[in-house]
Amino acid sequence: MKSTHAALAAAALLFAASGWAQHGDHKMVSPSDLKWSDVPSLPPGAKIAVIEGPMSEPVPFTVRLKFPANYQISAHWHPAVERVTVLTGTFHMGIGDKLDRQQSMALSPGSIMIMQPKTNHFAWTAGEEVIVQLNGTGPWGVTYVNPADDPRKK
Repeated sequence: MKSTHAALAAAALLFAASGWAQHGDHKMVSPSDLKWSDVPSLPPGAKIAVIEGPMSEPVPFTVRLKFPANYQISAHWHPAVERVTVLTGTFHMGIGDKLDRQQSMALSPGSIMIMQPKTNHFAWTAGEEVIVQLNGTGPWGVTYVNPADDPRKK
C-alpha cells in the first residue's frame, strides 16, 4: 500500500515539474509554460496565450489574455457565449454600445462575467496589469460596435 502511494506521489511530482504535461486529453499547464503573442483583434498592448483550442473551430477553447495598465477595449460583441475569469488585477467591464467607465463594474481576482452571444460590452484597466482567462466554444470572433474602433482596419 505504501509503495502504491509513493509511486502515485512520484508520478504527481513528475507531472507538476514538467509544467505542460499531456496524457491523452489531459493537460497540466504552469504559467511559465504559456507562450504570449499579440492579439490582432484587440488594440496594441494586449497579449494572448492559447491553452487549448483552436478558437477558429467549433470546439471548446481556453486562453489567457494579458492587458497592460491603462488599457481599454471599445464596445464589441462575440458570436458565442463568453466566460471571463479575472486572475490578476482589477478588470473593469460593462455592457453597452460604447465604453462608459461610469457604467462598468470592477471585477477583482476570482470574479467572473458570463455574456450571451452578440452582447455589446467593453472593458478597461486602471493602473495595473490584468490577466484574465477566457473560456468559450468557437468559432470565435470580435465584432466592434463602431467599425472605426477595429484595430485590424487601421
